Amino acid sequence: MSSLPPPGEGASPRPADGWAAPPPAPSSPPPAPPIVPTPSPVIDTRNQRLDDGVNRCPKCGATDIQLRPSAGMLVCLFCRHEWAEARLDETVANGDLTTLVGTTIGSGAADIAAGSDSMITMKCGGCGAEVVVNTAEQMGSRCHWCRHVLTVNEQVPNGAVPDAVLPFKITHDDAMTRIREFAGKRRLFADRAFVREFKAENVVGVYLPYLVVDANASADIAGVGEVKTRQYTRGTGDNKETFYDADVYAVERHIDFTADDLTIEASSERAHMNSAVNTNNIINTILPFDTENAVKWNASYLTGFTSEKRDQDVAHTTPELEHQLLSIARAQVEASIERYDRGVRWERERLQVHGTRWIAMYLPVWLYSYYHERGDKSMVHYIAVNGRTGEVMGSVPVSTPRLVAAALTVGTVIEGIVIAILGAAG
Repeated sequence: MSSLPPPGEGASPRPADGWAAPPPAPSSPPPAPPIVPTPSPVIDTRNQRLDDGVNRCPKCGATDIQLRPSAGMLVCLFCRHEWAEARLDETVANGDLTTLVGTTIGSGAADIAAGSDSMITMKCGGCGAEVVVNTAEQMGSRCHWCRHVLTVNEQVPNGAVPDAVLPFKITHDDAMTRIREFAGKRRLFADRAFVREFKAENVVGVYLPYLVVDANASADIAGVGEVKTRQYTRGTGDNKETFYDADVYAVERHIDFTADDLTIEASSERAHMNSAVNTNNIINTILPFDTENAVKWNASYLTGFTSEKRDQDVAHTTPELEHQLLSIARAQVEASIERYDRGVRWERERLQVHGTRWIAMYLPVWLYSYYHERGDKSMVHYIAVNGRTGEVMGSVPVSTPRLVAAALTVGTVIEGIVIAILGAAG
């Protein structure tokens, strides 16, 4: 058992980090000014070439276009020509993040208009007919008169069209293999219904909405650190108690830092991780994505995949950004507090964000879901594959009887080994 020594014993304070311990509590730093999302300046990320909704093959003019994941290229299904949109980084200058001031947003990350509709009516550029697209379910539709494929590329204010998209690189077959291997390693203790019903072929490719943020920030953190000077034991037998003498210091740190391409969920449903009913928190375990390779928006990248609309604005996700920035600040000062071998307890934190840049982006995920019921309880289990790196993580429903049987078997084996050892010693 470990504890600090009784009052008046052992501690021998010496000065460090500015003053001796036990220090008076430092005055709390003034509260940081809040991040106030400002719609100006706005980075225009519109792909104006596609605003009419007709994405034509640059070689033959056909509109039957989709992504070929193995190459990360768009392919014309008529003449097989392949090409790709320009990378967003090549068309939108990032600049020096240390000079970032204020709040800058991409035009695709603008606030969602209240009452905006998911139903978009488009006029076909081929025959003039009107075609309705439900952006809650798809980003394109075929004209029923001339068969042209129309895609939603105009940045309508309903959160459906982001600034950029990171195309799938992992193929459907590769994702199935990875999910099958993941589930296979957990087959022994998996629920028998899951084992019978598992079909890796049911994996679905989905583009999930994120806000990708660059930030220029400063942080002040303060607390108490301890350096052990002596360790000793008092008492006898079962009443022994270990004490430590420690020098106690006030510790303060200031850090200026930048963060590049932090990813924050822009879907309220995904951000709300209710572990009692689903395991969608596994999406965060397959991060990071190579967001620097994202390309300008083109709805043809979504052909053959599903997608979720963004329903969170910059103001909604600002608290999560602050949380991530404070975590970065704490990590950055770790190297400077190694001398405190008894640890440092941070008690006060102050974050100041000098500038941010927000870009709305679709990121690719292969997703397998399984709805599991046990008695009156139900849960949705997910296995996810990063559509770029192939990183896989997930959960499978377990069989409680099999876990209990395994625990009893292991316990019996260990008990037998102990008895054998004792018998040999006798």
